[in-house]
Amino acid sequence: MRLKKIYFVAVAAMVAMLGFQSCESDDEGNTARVQLKLVDAPGDYSEVNVNIVDIQYNNSENEAGWVSFGTPEDYPINVDLTTLIAGNSLLLADQIIPSGMLKQIRLILGDGNTLKIEGQETLLPLNTPSAMQSGLKLNMNTTLDAGFTYTFILDWDVQKSVVSTGAGTYNLKPVIRVNAEVSSGSIEGNVSGEFLVNGLSVFNNLENAMVQVYTTNGVYVTESGTNAEGDFLIQGLAAGDYKLKIVNQEAYDDYESALITVTVGSVIKIAPIVLIIPTL
Repeated sequence: MRLKKIYFVAVAAMVAMLGFQSCESDDEGNTARVQLKLVDAPGDYSEVNVNIVDIQYNNSENEAGWVSFGTPEDYPINVDLTTLIAGNSLLLADQIIPSGMLKQIRLILGDGNTLKIEGQETLLPLNTPSAMQSGLKLNMNTTLDAGFTYTFILDWDVQKSVVSTGAGTYNLKPVIRVNAEVSSGSIEGNVSGEFLVNGLSVFNNLENAMVQVYTTNGVYVTESGTNAEGDFLIQGLAAGDYKLKIVNQEAYDDYESALITVTVGSVIKIAPIVLIIPTL
């Protein structure tokens, strides 16, 4: 599951201030450092390829106020979203900008985005409607205090963002969850699965298991996949109580965790998850 070039700027969220680190280039005390970190909530695709041609911010309500992060030489940024799991992330921007109100951020993606369906070898076009290319905006509405660093996590939900239109064609309608590292926490773990060898149970790390996060009220939040070692890391979770679920995973029983409490600024490492073959 991945994505290649598209215009994307996300589904909004309230974000808070990150960190208490000093800005290295704050000569006059009127700048702040902003970092944008991209992570992926996977879908049923083996590749989703995206080519980002510009990333911009706006400190005003004026459409003429958009300013690019970095220089033209920093683009394009090519990313395969399906690689952004188990703690892997892509630092999209790291720049010192004027302090004060940060109104919006937007990512501009080029044409030619593609995806690959699980079990197939052919790359398919991922069409981007003109409304998306004109600039979906991520509303930040965050005050940047001079001399501080702010890191924002952009968690793109591929499963909800890729829409089948029939006849083997697909459109991109980005769905992105946003939070600031300072106001969020993470859940880290490992998933293994039971295998039968000569009638005996053997347990090996399970790759590509989809670990879903739900609130205690059963509301879906996000998900992430496991890597070749069975490891996963789910970032950017607001403080609170959650449950993890793994469902429809090949021949295994569905799994649901006990309550997990996430606190701000912490990485909660849970006990290894072991998926069991159903008893006949």
